[in-house]
Amino acid sequence: MSAGGGSRAIVAALLANLGIAIAKFVGFLVTGSSSLLAESVHSVADTTNQGLLLLGKKRASRAPDARHPFGYGRDRFFYSFVVALLLFSLGAVFSLYEGIHKIIDPHPIEAPVVAFVILVVAIGLEGFSFRTAVAESRPLKGQRSWWQFIRQSTEPELPVVLLEDFGALVGLALALLGVVVAALTGNGIFDGVGTVCIGVLLGAIAAILIVEMKSLLIGEGADAATVHAITKALEAGRVERVLHLRTQYLSPDELLVGAKISLTSGLTVADVAHAIDDAEQRVRAVVPTARTIYLEPDLDRAGLRPRE
Repeated sequence: MSAGGGSRAIVAALLANLGIAIAKFVGFLVTGSSSLLAESVHSVADTTNQGLLLLGKKRASRAPDARHPFGYGRDRFFYSFVVALLLFSLGAVFSLYEGIHKIIDPHPIEAPVVAFVILVVAIGLEGFSFRTAVAESRPLKGQRSWWQFIRQSTEPELPVVLLEDFGALVGLALALLGVVVAALTGNGIFDGVGTVCIGVLLGAIAAILIVEMKSLLIGEGADAATVHAITKALEAGRVERVLHLRTQYLSPDELLVGAKISLTSGLTVADVAHAIDDAEQRVRAVVPTARTIYLEPDLDRAGLRPRE
């Protein structure tokens, strides 16, 4: 993912959610709808989340130093994990609380037309944000399904924005349904039921993001196809076979590769050094993100006796 592409999707989501949050909160003050209040908090949480994603990208760009020799790329994973936690705590928990409170103590919605108009406009703005995120994600998604992209992507920002925007669209539809039914029946319980449904939806999305971002944060390796490509690239030239291979993403754009390799016998020390250099070049040619590579020749197992 290019930095510009990912940032465009995040900024689009931030601006859309900021405008939506203000409109929803004004609508809540006019109508007293718990669904609108829950959606207001949801949009505030999403706006904060997009700001955190931009902050993560900024901090991740810092140069390596003595205390962090592999750089700060994992800041992007960390801030995406924080976003998932905020989505759960600010969005899901508050919506569940407000919805249950409204069901226990229902009251009619005032000026339902205002709530209806605000929710329809919000759906349009959120749809624009979601469309931007989808367009930015397609080049990275490739032939994978959207679910596979979310589960397998090492780029944390776009899956987060995609799920947030999708959840926001479904949440707005639930809020709209709750408001319409409550207005038609005069029973505010339906508004509360819609709010509870929003909370459950946000909780499910937050749980998915927490699991995926945690996996990246603690150190996730390359997928099977990438490991196979690295192995195939290594096993050429003077490398007979790969004895074992370990990978780990240091950032979305940098993969650490460590391998123990068996070389052909009878090589000099200089030959071994050249063989390792060639192997590294082959790996980087097929997997450009493999920027940090450590290869260890297994001399004894291969029967090697390097000589000057």
